[in-house]
Amino acid sequence: MQSTANYLWMMSDLLGQGATANVYRGRHKKTGDLYAVKVFNNLSFLRPLDVQMREFEVLKKLNHKNIVKLFAVEEESNTRHKVLVMEYCPCGSLYTVLEEPTNAYGLPEDEFLIVLQDVVAGMNHLREYGIVHRDIKPGNIMRVIGEDGRSVYKLTDFGAARELEDDEQFVSLYGTEEYLHPDMYERAVLRKDHQKKYGATVDLWSIGVTFYHAATGSLPFRPYEGPRRNKEVIESESPDGPVRVEKGLQSLLTPVLANILEADQEKCWGFDQFFAETSDILHRIVVYVFSLQQATLHHIYIHTYNTANLFQELLFRRTNITPSHQDFLYEGRHLVLDPNRQAQTFPKTSRENPIMLLSRDTVNTVGLLFEDPSPPKVQPRYDLDLDASYAKTFAGDVGYLWKTSDSLLLYQELVRKGVRGLIELIRGEYSETAHKKTEVVHVCNYCSQTLERTEQLCEVLMQGNLLSAECDEIRDTRKKVMRLSSSLGSMEQTLQDISSMFLPGASLTDTWTQQVGTHPEDRNVEKIKVLLDAISSIYQQFKKDKAERRLPYNEEQIHKFDKQKLVLHATKARALFTDECAMKYRLFISKRIKPQAYLSPNTLVEMTLGMKKLKEEMEGVVKELAENNLFLER
Repeated sequence: MQSTANYLWMMSDLLGQGATANVYRGRHKKTGDLYAVKVFNNLSFLRPLDVQMREFEVLKKLNHKNIVKLFAVEEESNTRHKVLVMEYCPCGSLYTVLEEPTNAYGLPEDEFLIVLQDVVAGMNHLREYGIVHRDIKPGNIMRVIGEDGRSVYKLTDFGAARELEDDEQFVSLYGTEEYLHPDMYERAVLRKDHQKKYGATVDLWSIGVTFYHAATGSLPFRPYEGPRRNKEVIESESPDGPVRVEKGLQSLLTPVLANILEADQEKCWGFDQFFAETSDILHRIVVYVFSLQQATLHHIYIHTYNTANLFQELLFRRTNITPSHQDFLYEGRHLVLDPNRQAQTFPKTSRENPIMLLSRDTVNTVGLLFEDPSPPKVQPRYDLDLDASYAKTFAGDVGYLWKTSDSLLLYQELVRKGVRGLIELIRGEYSETAHKKTEVVHVCNYCSQTLERTEQLCEVLMQGNLLSAECDEIRDTRKKVMRLSSSLGSMEQTLQDISSMFLPGASLTDTWTQQVGTHPEDRNVEKIKVLLDAISSIYQQFKKDKAERRLPYNEEQIHKFDKQKLVLHATKARALFTDECAMKYRLFISKRIKPQAYLSPNTLVEMTLGMKKLKEEMEGVVKELAENNLFLER
């Protein structure tokens, strides 16, 4: 145990280890509150005194919720060395979060936006004080849980930080190689001698690599043979697997990353533009839209003051459905979007409760695009390093299967919800039209009988050369009423045809949606999650085994048994996903089961539009009959 005047810590409570210092979990002697205590090692004292004091001075200036707070600078009781007492972050770092199996292909979109917001806010505070960090990476971005249960990310480790204005430069080398600006990488890692100086924008490169890592789960630039090997050859490629960030956010984020991951410091954005562009992203709201016929979910990022005109244009870019052919439902009712209606007045949406987009034209089904899992492969030989790597890969892959199975189920539930909504709309339109048709028949019969008697009277009067003009008008009106009566016959047939579709088991019931695909009560998502938890547990144990380098005989046997279980669990998860989730989803989307027994979303939309047209025709008949009534009343 070590201590200062007010704090103490156990040497076994190590939170992190760096080149010049170790960080321990400590407590206040009087309150028992937890803190992070940074204790410097002998190597740190080989640095010039001004460099040693720089971290203290930088932290004293900073006070922001997205920067780890410095509470005290005290001396260790025995050595009299300075120690930093800082805010304790019990949830680890962003790197810890990215190491979780469910984040192997990047953070969920809402969590990524929190990272974006918090890192940008923390960096903005640094620039306000003219400070450059010089070692930004996921491991130096700590995570805590806020009072509202959401993550809060905080910049930490200011050992390399110094004051530097936008127009100033430095020549010393700091940072972690995977996140280093290329010019610094050449000098620090490849030992290439050049006289380049570096500005504050080197932090932007590190931020870009960090954001890319958070969005995709992988680094944008990696040595050809893996990290820290063959460092001369750096490759850049698209992410290894599916990216979790949805296309709406991707389209906004890509220009930002492209302009801060610019090796030429002359072409790279400055901080002002970076802050402006990221602020533009963060001030948008997300409107969730499910294209029913295409079976695709879209996240539309839009400013609150933008109008429905722009919203529909953004939807067109994503779906290729022109604004003039877009109709909307929300919670089972028609949603009318006036062209000038602002987005802040749109109904509140979520992934589970989006606006339903309907196309007046027939469109192709797209569905959720996903990758089929490959069979798990593992070398049979006993190797602690390789086994830990296999376990990490398996955990990431099964984490992807779990998230994808959840999305596949959600998409099917949204289709079911949309189909039920359309059927209820058709039922409502049918009931209203049928009721109106009954009224029209009564009025039509009344008009026809009245006009028949009036025409007979008119013929008597005409024999006395009276009312000849009025009689002609009466004959014309009666012909019009007879024409309207005959048109009711075709409408009656249409209504009867629709009425038969509502019978049990007929096409205007949603029984097919219950018979096809997967359902929440199947609990396939939960079954895969159980397997994922088992694999993750083995992965955590294998990481500990790897750190030991060599295991006693009994633990070695347990390790081998766990390796067999690892393959078994991964194989079972793959089979469950492939045979249940993926196959049944594809059947659901492609409508291969008894296609004659139900109507597709495209057909249902056509029927909705048809009922709307029939209703309009009936209203036209009502209007004409009303005009005839006025004539009779004269």
